[in-house]
Amino acid sequence: MTTETTDDVPEAINAQATRGLRWSLLGNMAMKVASFGMAIVLARLLTPADFGDYAVALAATQFVMHINDVGLIAGTVQWRGALEKMAPTASTLALAFSVVIYLVFFFLAPPFANLAGTPEAAPLVRLLTVVILIDGVTAVRAAKLMRTFQQDKLTKANFLGFCAQAAVAITMAANGGGPYSFVVGMVTGSLVTGILVFIWAAVPVRVGFDREIAKKLMRFGIPLAASLGVEAVLMNADYVIVGNVTGAVLLGFYLLAFNVSSWVPGVISTAIRQVSVASFSRLSEHTPEALSAGVARSVPLLVTGLVPIAVLLAVLSPQLVDVLFGAQWEPAAAVLRWLVVLTVVRMLTAFALDILTGAGATRATFWLNLGWAVALIPALLIGAHRGGIVGAAVAHAIVGSLVAIPLALLALHRAGVRLAPIGPALVRPLLAGALTAAVTVLVVHLSGSEPLVQLIVAGCVGVGVYVVTAVPLKQLRQWAATVRPGRTPTPAVTD
Repeated sequence: MTTETTDDVPEAINAQATRGLRWSLLGNMAMKVASFGMAIVLARLLTPADFGDYAVALAATQFVMHINDVGLIAGTVQWRGALEKMAPTASTLALAFSVVIYLVFFFLAPPFANLAGTPEAAPLVRLLTVVILIDGVTAVRAAKLMRTFQQDKLTKANFLGFCAQAAVAITMAANGGGPYSFVVGMVTGSLVTGILVFIWAAVPVRVGFDREIAKKLMRFGIPLAASLGVEAVLMNADYVIVGNVTGAVLLGFYLLAFNVSSWVPGVISTAIRQVSVASFSRLSEHTPEALSAGVARSVPLLVTGLVPIAVLLAVLSPQLVDVLFGAQWEPAAAVLRWLVVLTVVRMLTAFALDILTGAGATRATFWLNLGWAVALIPALLIGAHRGGIVGAAVAHAIVGSLVAIPLALLALHRAGVRLAPIGPALVRPLLAGALTAAVTVLVVHLSGSEPLVQLIVAGCVGVGVYVVTAVPLKQLRQWAATVRPGRTPTPAVTD
Protein backbone atom coordinates (compact mmCIF):
# COMPACT_ATOMS: atom_id res chain seq x y z
CA MET A 1 0.00 0.00 0.00
CA THR A 2 1.36 3.41 -0.99
CA THR A 3 0.79 6.58 0.94
CA GLU A 4 0.11 9.83 -0.90
CA THR A 5 1.81 12.77 0.76
CA THR A 6 0.15 16.14 1.21
CA ASP A 7 2.42 17.71 -1.41
CA ASP A 8 1.37 15.04 -3.92
CA VAL A 9 -2.33 15.96 -3.78
CA PRO A 10 -2.26 19.03 -6.07
CA GLU A 11 -0.07 17.18 -8.55
CA ALA A 12 -2.44 14.20 -8.59
CA ILE A 13 -5.41 16.51 -9.14
CA ASN A 14 -3.52 18.33 -11.88
CA ALA A 15 -2.75 15.05 -13.65
CA GLN A 16 -6.38 13.96 -13.53
CA ALA A 17 -7.61 17.37 -14.65
CA THR A 18 -5.07 17.49 -17.51
CA ARG A 19 -6.32 14.19 -18.91
CA GLY A 20 -9.93 15.31 -18.52
CA LEU A 21 -9.21 18.67 -20.13
CA ARG A 22 -7.46 16.99 -23.04
CA TRP A 23 -10.53 14.91 -23.80
CA SER A 24 -12.86 17.88 -23.30
CA LEU A 25 -10.86 20.13 -25.61
CA LEU A 26 -10.56 17.53 -28.37
CA GLY A 27 -14.21 16.62 -28.08
CA ASN A 28 -15.43 20.19 -28.07
CA MET A 29 -13.20 21.07 -31.01
CA ALA A 30 -14.65 18.20 -33.00
CA MET A 31 -18.17 19.19 -31.96
CA LYS A 32 -17.67 22.82 -32.93
CA VAL A 33 -16.19 21.96 -36.29
CA ALA A 34 -19.19 19.74 -36.96
CA SER A 35 -21.57 22.38 -35.56
CA PHE A 36 -19.87 24.95 -37.76
CA GLY A 37 -20.58 22.82 -40.81
CA MET A 38 -24.20 22.31 -39.79
CA ALA A 39 -24.67 26.06 -39.25
CA ILE A 40 -23.41 26.80 -42.76
CA VAL A 41 -25.80 24.26 -44.27
CA LEU A 42 -28.81 25.47 -42.26
CA ALA A 43 -28.04 29.13 -43.02
CA ARG A 44 -28.39 28.31 -46.71
CA LEU A 45 -31.53 26.18 -46.29
CA LEU A 46 -33.45 28.39 -43.85
CA THR A 47 -34.36 32.07 -43.62
CA PRO A 48 -33.42 34.75 -41.05
CA ALA A 49 -37.03 34.59 -39.80
CA ASP A 50 -36.60 30.85 -39.10
CA PHE A 51 -33.48 31.68 -37.09
CA GLY A 52 -35.42 34.36 -35.23
CA ASP A 53 -38.24 32.00 -34.22
CA TYR A 54 -35.69 29.43 -33.08
CA ALA A 55 -33.87 32.10 -31.05
CA VAL A 56 -36.96 32.64 -28.90
CA ALA A 57 -37.31 28.92 -28.15
CA LEU A 58 -33.58 28.68 -27.51
CA ALA A 59 -33.71 31.57 -25.03
CA ALA A 60 -36.43 29.85 -23.00
CA THR A 61 -34.62 26.51 -23.09
CA GLN A 62 -31.25 27.88 -22.08
CA PHE A 63 -32.86 29.66 -19.14
CA VAL A 64 -34.56 26.53 -17.81
CA MET A 65 -31.48 24.40 -18.50
CA HIS A 66 -29.51 26.67 -16.17
CA ILE A 67 -31.93 26.30 -13.28
CA ASN A 68 -33.69 22.96 -13.73
CA ASP A 69 -31.24 20.82 -11.74
CA VAL A 70 -31.15 23.40 -8.91
CA GLY A 71 -27.37 23.26 -8.80
CA LEU A 72 -27.38 19.49 -8.28
CA ILE A 73 -24.79 18.75 -10.98
CA ALA A 74 -22.25 21.08 -9.39
CA GLY A 75 -23.39 19.90 -5.95
CA THR A 76 -22.67 16.30 -6.90
CA VAL A 77 -19.26 17.19 -8.34
CA GLN A 78 -18.37 19.18 -5.22
CA TRP A 79 -19.91 16.71 -2.69
CA ARG A 80 -17.61 16.00 0.24
CA GLY A 81 -18.31 12.34 0.83
CA ALA A 82 -19.39 9.08 -0.79
CA LEU A 83 -21.38 9.48 -3.99
CA GLU A 84 -23.31 6.27 -3.38
CA LYS A 85 -25.04 7.72 -0.31
CA MET A 86 -26.20 10.95 -1.88
CA ALA A 87 -27.00 9.79 -5.44
CA PRO A 88 -30.57 8.53 -4.80
CA THR A 89 -31.57 11.77 -3.09
CA ALA A 90 -29.90 13.94 -5.71
CA SER A 91 -31.48 11.95 -8.56
CA THR A 92 -34.94 12.26 -7.03
CA LEU A 93 -34.56 16.00 -6.53
CA ALA A 94 -33.21 16.57 -10.05
CA LEU A 95 -36.07 14.72 -11.73
CA ALA A 96 -38.74 16.34 -9.55
CA PHE A 97 -37.52 19.87 -10.21
CA SER A 98 -37.20 19.19 -13.96
CA VAL A 99 -40.82 18.02 -14.21
CA VAL A 100 -42.14 21.00 -12.26
CA ILE A 101 -40.13 23.53 -14.25
CA TYR A 102 -41.14 21.96 -17.57
CA LEU A 103 -44.82 22.20 -16.66
CA VAL A 104 -44.41 25.84 -15.66
CA PHE A 105 -42.78 26.73 -18.97
CA PHE A 106 -45.32 24.69 -20.93
CA PHE A 107 -48.05 27.07 -19.75
CA LEU A 108 -45.84 30.17 -19.95
CA ALA A 109 -44.76 29.52 -23.56
CA PRO A 110 -47.46 31.67 -25.27
CA PRO A 111 -46.94 34.82 -23.15
CA PHE A 112 -43.16 34.38 -23.40
CA ALA A 113 -43.33 34.17 -27.19
CA ASN A 114 -45.62 37.21 -27.30
CA LEU A 115 -43.17 39.17 -25.15
CA ALA A 116 -40.42 38.37 -27.66
CA GLY A 117 -42.59 39.64 -30.52
CA THR A 118 -42.88 36.19 -32.15
CA PRO A 119 -46.12 34.51 -30.97
CA GLU A 120 -45.65 31.75 -33.54
CA ALA A 121 -42.66 30.50 -31.51
CA ALA A 122 -44.83 29.21 -28.61
CA PRO A 123 -45.05 25.60 -29.90
CA LEU A 124 -41.30 25.64 -30.47
CA VAL A 125 -40.74 26.67 -26.85
CA ARG A 126 -42.94 23.84 -25.60
CA LEU A 127 -41.17 21.25 -27.72
CA LEU A 128 -37.58 22.38 -27.19
CA THR A 129 -37.90 22.60 -23.40
CA VAL A 130 -38.47 18.82 -23.38
CA VAL A 131 -34.66 18.59 -23.17
CA ILE A 132 -34.84 19.62 -19.50
CA LEU A 133 -36.70 16.41 -18.69
CA ILE A 134 -33.84 14.44 -20.23
CA ASP A 135 -31.37 16.54 -18.28
CA GLY A 136 -33.24 15.85 -15.04
CA VAL A 137 -32.86 12.09 -15.54
CA THR A 138 -29.15 12.28 -16.37
CA ALA A 139 -27.97 15.14 -14.10
CA VAL A 140 -26.36 13.06 -11.35
CA ARG A 141 -24.85 10.64 -13.84
CA ALA A 142 -23.24 13.40 -15.88
CA ALA A 143 -21.92 14.90 -12.62
CA LYS A 144 -20.42 11.56 -11.66
CA LEU A 145 -18.44 11.45 -14.91
CA MET A 146 -17.17 15.00 -14.28
CA ARG A 147 -16.38 14.26 -10.64
CA THR A 148 -14.25 11.28 -11.56
CA PHE A 149 -12.62 13.04 -14.54
CA GLN A 150 -14.17 10.64 -17.08
CA GLN A 151 -14.48 13.36 -19.71
CA ASP A 152 -13.77 10.81 -22.43
CA LYS A 153 -17.20 9.27 -21.92
CA LEU A 154 -18.92 12.65 -21.78
CA THR A 155 -17.15 13.69 -24.97
CA LYS A 156 -18.21 10.57 -26.85
CA ALA A 157 -21.81 10.86 -25.66
CA ASN A 158 -22.04 14.51 -26.66
CA PHE A 159 -20.52 13.90 -30.08
CA LEU A 160 -22.81 10.97 -30.90
CA GLY A 161 -25.76 13.04 -29.76
CA PHE A 162 -24.69 15.86 -32.05
CA CYS A 163 -24.43 13.48 -35.00
CA ALA A 164 -28.06 12.50 -34.42
CA GLN A 165 -29.04 16.16 -34.07
CA ALA A 166 -27.34 17.19 -37.31
CA ALA A 167 -28.84 14.32 -39.30
CA VAL A 168 -32.36 15.17 -38.19
CA ALA A 169 -32.00 18.97 -38.47
CA ILE A 170 -30.48 19.01 -41.96
CA THR A 171 -32.94 16.42 -43.28
CA MET A 172 -35.91 18.40 -41.97
CA ALA A 173 -34.52 21.74 -43.22
CA ALA A 174 -34.04 20.31 -46.72
CA ASN A 175 -37.67 19.17 -46.70
CA GLY A 176 -39.26 22.42 -45.52
CA GLY A 177 -39.08 21.88 -41.78
CA GLY A 178 -38.38 25.55 -41.04
CA PRO A 179 -37.54 26.38 -37.40
CA TYR A 180 -38.74 22.92 -36.33
CA SER A 181 -35.58 21.58 -37.96
CA PHE A 182 -33.52 23.14 -35.15
CA VAL A 183 -35.89 22.07 -32.40
CA VAL A 184 -36.53 18.43 -33.33
CA GLY A 185 -32.84 17.97 -34.06
CA MET A 186 -31.82 19.32 -30.66
CA VAL A 187 -34.32 17.14 -28.79
CA THR A 188 -33.15 14.07 -30.70
CA GLY A 189 -29.51 14.82 -29.94
CA SER A 190 -30.23 15.37 -26.24
CA LEU A 191 -32.05 12.04 -26.06
CA VAL A 192 -29.15 10.13 -27.63
CA THR A 193 -26.59 11.83 -25.37
CA GLY A 194 -28.77 11.25 -22.31
CA ILE A 195 -29.11 7.53 -22.97
CA LEU A 196 -25.35 7.10 -23.36
CA VAL A 197 -24.53 9.12 -20.22
CA PHE A 198 -27.09 7.13 -18.24
CA ILE A 199 -25.50 3.83 -19.30
CA TRP A 200 -21.82 4.81 -19.12
CA ALA A 201 -21.96 6.51 -15.72
CA ALA A 202 -22.99 3.18 -14.16
CA VAL A 203 -24.80 4.83 -11.26
CA PRO A 204 -27.33 2.33 -9.82
CA VAL A 205 -30.96 3.27 -10.40
CA ARG A 206 -32.19 3.93 -6.88
CA VAL A 207 -35.00 6.18 -5.72
CA GLY A 208 -34.61 7.62 -2.25
CA PHE A 209 -34.75 10.72 -0.14
CA ASP A 210 -32.55 11.59 2.81
CA ARG A 211 -33.59 14.86 4.44
CA GLU A 212 -30.12 15.75 5.73
CA ILE A 213 -28.48 15.09 2.37
CA ALA A 214 -31.21 17.09 0.66
CA LYS A 215 -30.60 20.04 3.01
CA LYS A 216 -26.87 20.01 2.27
CA LEU A 217 -27.49 19.82 -1.48
CA MET A 218 -30.02 22.64 -1.38
CA ARG A 219 -27.80 24.88 0.76
CA PHE A 220 -25.15 24.53 -1.91
CA GLY A 221 -27.38 24.29 -4.95
CA ILE A 222 -30.10 26.91 -4.49
CA PRO A 223 -27.74 29.92 -4.49
CA LEU A 224 -25.92 28.41 -7.45
CA ALA A 225 -29.19 27.74 -9.32
CA ALA A 226 -30.27 31.32 -8.64
CA SER A 227 -26.90 32.50 -9.94
CA LEU A 228 -27.17 30.35 -13.06
CA GLY A 229 -30.73 31.54 -13.58
CA VAL A 230 -29.54 35.12 -13.57
CA GLU A 231 -26.67 34.09 -15.87
CA ALA A 232 -29.23 32.60 -18.27
CA VAL A 233 -31.11 35.91 -18.23
CA LEU A 234 -27.83 37.64 -19.03
CA MET A 235 -27.19 35.46 -22.04
CA ASN A 236 -30.75 35.32 -23.39
CA ALA A 237 -32.49 38.57 -22.46
CA ASP A 238 -31.10 40.11 -25.62
CA TYR A 239 -33.05 37.63 -27.77
CA VAL A 240 -36.32 38.70 -26.14
CA ILE A 241 -35.50 42.42 -26.20
CA VAL A 242 -34.13 42.44 -29.76
CA GLY A 243 -37.06 40.36 -31.01
CA ASN A 244 -39.55 42.68 -29.34
CA VAL A 245 -37.90 45.84 -30.70
CA THR A 246 -36.80 44.77 -34.19
CA GLY A 247 -38.81 41.67 -35.16
CA ALA A 248 -37.93 38.11 -36.14
CA VAL A 249 -35.85 38.89 -39.26
CA LEU A 250 -33.32 41.16 -37.57
CA LEU A 251 -33.33 38.83 -34.58
CA GLY A 252 -32.23 36.10 -37.00
CA PHE A 253 -29.18 38.17 -38.00
CA TYR A 254 -28.44 38.80 -34.33
CA LEU A 255 -28.73 35.09 -33.49
CA LEU A 256 -26.28 34.15 -36.24
CA ALA A 257 -23.74 36.68 -34.96
CA PHE A 258 -24.24 35.52 -31.38
CA ASN A 259 -23.75 31.89 -32.40
CA VAL A 260 -20.51 32.70 -34.21
CA SER A 261 -19.25 34.68 -31.20
CA SER A 262 -20.10 31.67 -29.02
CA TRP A 263 -17.93 29.23 -30.95
CA VAL A 264 -14.89 29.95 -28.80
CA PRO A 265 -16.70 29.72 -25.42
CA GLY A 266 -18.38 26.61 -26.75
CA VAL A 267 -15.03 24.93 -27.40
CA ILE A 268 -12.87 26.24 -24.56
CA SER A 269 -15.23 27.23 -21.74
CA THR A 270 -17.34 24.10 -22.02
CA ALA A 271 -14.24 21.92 -21.97
CA ILE A 272 -12.77 23.79 -19.01
CA ARG A 273 -16.04 23.72 -17.06
CA GLN A 274 -16.18 19.93 -17.27
CA VAL A 275 -12.98 19.71 -15.24
CA SER A 276 -12.55 23.06 -13.48
CA VAL A 277 -15.23 22.77 -10.80
CA ALA A 278 -13.94 19.35 -9.78
CA SER A 279 -10.32 20.55 -9.87
CA PHE A 280 -10.88 23.74 -7.87
CA SER A 281 -13.08 21.85 -5.42
CA ARG A 282 -10.30 19.37 -4.70
CA LEU A 283 -7.69 22.14 -4.49
CA SER A 284 -9.82 24.17 -2.06
CA GLU A 285 -10.12 21.08 0.14
CA HIS A 286 -6.31 20.96 0.24
CA THR A 287 -5.25 24.54 1.15
CA PRO A 288 -6.25 28.10 0.11
CA GLU A 289 -2.73 28.54 -1.22
CA ALA A 290 -3.18 25.54 -3.51
CA LEU A 291 -6.36 27.07 -4.94
CA SER A 292 -4.67 30.44 -5.58
CA ALA A 293 -1.70 28.71 -7.19
CA GLY A 294 -4.01 26.75 -9.47
CA VAL A 295 -5.79 29.93 -10.51
CA ALA A 296 -2.49 31.73 -11.12
CA ARG A 297 -1.38 28.91 -13.44
CA SER A 298 -4.67 28.67 -15.32
CA VAL A 299 -5.75 32.25 -16.03
CA PRO A 300 -2.70 33.34 -18.08
CA LEU A 301 -3.01 30.22 -20.24
CA LEU A 302 -6.69 30.96 -20.82
CA VAL A 303 -6.05 34.60 -21.72
CA THR A 304 -3.11 33.78 -23.98
CA GLY A 305 -5.24 31.38 -25.99
CA LEU A 306 -8.26 33.68 -26.05
CA VAL A 307 -6.73 36.98 -27.18
CA PRO A 308 -5.78 36.08 -30.78
CA ILE A 309 -9.13 34.43 -31.44
CA ALA A 310 -11.01 37.48 -30.19
CA VAL A 311 -8.81 39.91 -32.12
CA LEU A 312 -9.08 38.04 -35.41
CA LEU A 313 -12.85 37.53 -35.07
CA ALA A 314 -13.34 41.24 -34.45
CA VAL A 315 -11.13 42.41 -37.32
CA LEU A 316 -12.22 39.81 -39.88
CA SER A 317 -15.94 39.56 -39.02
CA PRO A 318 -17.18 40.95 -42.41
CA GLN A 319 -15.01 38.53 -44.37
CA LEU A 320 -15.94 35.61 -42.12
CA VAL A 321 -19.69 36.14 -42.43
CA ASP A 322 -19.51 36.70 -46.20
CA VAL A 323 -17.41 33.61 -46.89
CA LEU A 324 -19.22 31.21 -44.57
CA PHE A 325 -22.85 32.25 -44.80
CA GLY A 326 -23.22 34.40 -47.90
CA ALA A 327 -23.79 38.07 -48.65
CA GLN A 328 -27.42 37.91 -47.48
CA TRP A 329 -26.16 37.62 -43.88
CA GLU A 330 -24.00 40.75 -44.07
CA PRO A 331 -25.91 42.64 -41.30
CA ALA A 332 -24.63 40.05 -38.81
CA ALA A 333 -21.00 41.17 -39.29
CA ALA A 334 -21.32 44.51 -37.48
CA VAL A 335 -23.04 42.75 -34.58
CA LEU A 336 -20.34 40.08 -34.38
CA ARG A 337 -17.58 42.68 -34.04
CA TRP A 338 -19.07 43.92 -30.74
CA LEU A 339 -20.16 40.52 -29.47
CA VAL A 340 -16.54 39.39 -29.58
CA VAL A 341 -15.98 41.63 -26.56
CA LEU A 342 -18.79 39.77 -24.82
CA THR A 343 -17.05 36.50 -25.74
CA VAL A 344 -13.97 37.53 -23.78
CA VAL A 345 -16.08 38.67 -20.83
CA ARG A 346 -18.12 35.46 -20.83
CA MET A 347 -15.07 33.25 -20.78
CA LEU A 348 -13.33 35.13 -17.98
CA THR A 349 -16.43 35.42 -15.80
CA ALA A 350 -17.35 31.77 -16.43
CA PHE A 351 -13.91 30.77 -15.21
CA ALA A 352 -14.34 32.98 -12.14
CA LEU A 353 -17.71 31.35 -11.44
CA ASP A 354 -16.12 27.90 -11.67
CA ILE A 355 -13.45 28.92 -9.17
CA LEU A 356 -16.07 30.28 -6.78
CA THR A 357 -18.25 27.19 -7.18
CA GLY A 358 -15.33 24.86 -6.57
CA ALA A 359 -14.50 26.82 -3.43
CA GLY A 360 -18.11 26.50 -2.25
CA ALA A 361 -18.81 30.25 -2.58
CA THR A 362 -22.06 29.81 -4.52
CA ARG A 363 -23.66 32.91 -2.99
CA ALA A 364 -20.90 35.02 -4.47
CA THR A 365 -21.75 33.66 -7.94
CA PHE A 366 -25.34 34.82 -7.46
CA TRP A 367 -24.40 38.37 -6.49
CA LEU A 368 -21.93 38.60 -9.36
CA ASN A 369 -24.53 37.63 -11.95
CA LEU A 370 -27.27 39.70 -10.32
CA GLY A 371 -25.15 42.85 -10.42
CA TRP A 372 -24.36 42.18 -14.06
CA ALA A 373 -28.03 41.62 -14.94
CA VAL A 374 -29.23 44.75 -13.14
CA ALA A 375 -26.89 46.84 -15.29
CA LEU A 376 -27.45 44.88 -18.51
CA ILE A 377 -31.24 44.82 -18.93
CA PRO A 378 -31.74 48.62 -19.12
CA ALA A 379 -28.60 48.93 -21.26
CA LEU A 380 -29.98 46.38 -23.76
CA LEU A 381 -33.32 48.21 -23.91
CA ILE A 382 -31.60 51.54 -24.59
CA GLY A 383 -29.15 50.02 -27.07
CA ALA A 384 -31.81 48.12 -29.05
CA HIS A 385 -34.13 51.13 -29.27
CA ARG A 386 -31.37 53.51 -30.34
CA GLY A 387 -29.15 51.27 -32.44
CA GLY A 388 -31.11 48.12 -33.28
CA ILE A 389 -29.17 44.87 -33.28
CA VAL A 390 -25.81 46.66 -33.29
CA GLY A 391 -26.89 48.83 -30.36
CA ALA A 392 -27.78 45.73 -28.34
CA ALA A 393 -24.36 44.24 -29.05
CA VAL A 394 -22.63 47.48 -28.00
CA ALA A 395 -24.60 47.45 -24.73
CA HIS A 396 -23.45 43.90 -24.06
CA ALA A 397 -19.81 44.85 -24.65
CA ILE A 398 -19.87 47.95 -22.44
CA VAL A 399 -21.67 46.40 -19.48
CA GLY A 400 -19.56 43.24 -19.61
CA SER A 401 -16.32 45.21 -19.57
CA LEU A 402 -17.23 47.86 -17.00
CA VAL A 403 -19.48 45.87 -14.67
CA ALA A 404 -19.03 42.10 -14.99
CA ILE A 405 -15.23 41.91 -14.94
CA PRO A 406 -14.80 44.18 -11.87
CA LEU A 407 -17.52 42.23 -10.02
CA ALA A 408 -15.76 38.94 -10.81
CA LEU A 409 -12.42 40.24 -9.52
CA LEU A 410 -14.07 41.49 -6.34
CA ALA A 411 -15.79 38.16 -5.73
CA LEU A 412 -12.55 36.21 -6.20
CA HIS A 413 -10.71 38.54 -3.84
CA ARG A 414 -13.36 38.07 -1.16
CA ALA A 415 -13.16 34.29 -1.62
CA GLY A 416 -9.47 34.44 -0.70
CA VAL A 417 -8.01 33.97 -4.17
CA ARG A 418 -4.76 35.90 -4.61
CA LEU A 419 -4.98 37.85 -7.87
CA ALA A 420 -1.78 39.92 -7.77
CA PRO A 421 0.48 37.20 -9.28
CA ILE A 422 -1.77 37.00 -12.35
CA GLY A 423 -1.34 40.59 -13.58
CA PRO A 424 2.27 40.50 -14.83
CA ALA A 425 1.61 37.30 -16.78
CA LEU A 426 -1.13 39.04 -18.80
CA VAL A 427 0.95 41.97 -20.08
CA ARG A 428 2.66 40.07 -22.87
CA PRO A 429 -0.45 38.50 -24.48
CA LEU A 430 -2.40 41.78 -24.28
CA LEU A 431 0.36 43.77 -25.96
CA ALA A 432 0.73 41.04 -28.57
CA GLY A 433 -3.02 41.20 -29.18
CA ALA A 434 -2.86 44.93 -29.86
CA LEU A 435 0.02 44.42 -32.31
CA THR A 436 -1.85 41.56 -34.00
CA ALA A 437 -4.93 43.74 -34.49
CA ALA A 438 -2.91 46.53 -36.13
CA VAL A 439 -1.05 44.15 -38.43
CA THR A 440 -4.23 42.29 -39.41
CA VAL A 441 -6.06 45.52 -40.32
CA LEU A 442 -3.09 46.55 -42.50
CA VAL A 443 -2.94 43.19 -44.27
CA VAL A 444 -6.69 43.30 -45.00
CA HIS A 445 -6.21 46.58 -46.85
CA LEU A 446 -3.20 45.25 -48.77
CA SER A 447 -4.67 41.88 -49.82
CA GLY A 448 -7.24 42.99 -52.38
CA SER A 449 -11.03 43.02 -52.29
CA GLU A 450 -11.86 39.31 -52.34
CA PRO A 451 -13.22 38.30 -48.88
CA LEU A 452 -11.84 34.76 -49.00
CA VAL A 453 -8.33 35.98 -49.83
CA GLN A 454 -8.50 38.64 -47.10
CA LEU A 455 -9.68 36.07 -44.57
CA ILE A 456 -6.95 33.54 -45.32
CA VAL A 457 -4.01 35.93 -45.77
CA ALA A 458 -4.80 38.31 -42.91
CA GLY A 459 -5.79 35.45 -40.61
CA CYS A 460 -2.58 33.53 -41.18
CA VAL A 461 -0.40 36.62 -40.79
CA GLY A 462 -2.26 37.61 -37.64
CA VAL A 463 -1.81 34.20 -36.05
CA GLY A 464 1.88 34.21 -36.93
CA VAL A 465 2.45 37.66 -35.44
CA TYR A 466 0.67 36.71 -32.24
CA VAL A 467 2.47 33.41 -31.73
CA VAL A 468 5.86 35.00 -32.26
CA THR A 469 5.21 37.92 -29.92
CA ALA A 470 3.01 36.40 -27.22
CA VAL A 471 3.81 32.78 -26.60
CA PRO A 472 7.08 31.66 -25.04
CA LEU A 473 8.49 28.42 -26.42
CA LYS A 474 8.04 26.72 -23.06
CA GLN A 475 4.32 27.53 -23.08
CA LEU A 476 3.90 26.19 -26.60
CA ARG A 477 5.38 22.90 -25.44
CA GLN A 478 2.94 22.82 -22.50
CA TRP A 479 -0.02 23.31 -24.81
CA ALA A 480 1.24 20.61 -27.12
CA ALA A 481 1.53 18.24 -24.17
CA THR A 482 -2.06 19.03 -23.15
CA VAL A 483 -3.57 18.08 -26.50
CA ARG A 484 -1.09 15.39 -27.58
CA PRO A 485 -2.79 12.04 -28.10
CA GLY A 486 -1.89 9.40 -25.59
CA ARG A 487 -2.81 8.39 -22.12
CA THR A 488 -1.53 10.25 -19.08
CA PRO A 489 -1.14 7.95 -16.08
CA THR A 490 -3.53 9.11 -13.42
CA PRO A 491 -4.26 7.75 -10.00
CA ALA A 492 -7.65 6.22 -9.44
CA VAL A 493 -10.33 8.51 -8.07
CA THR A 494 -12.42 7.14 -5.28
CA ASP A 495 -15.33 8.61 -3.42
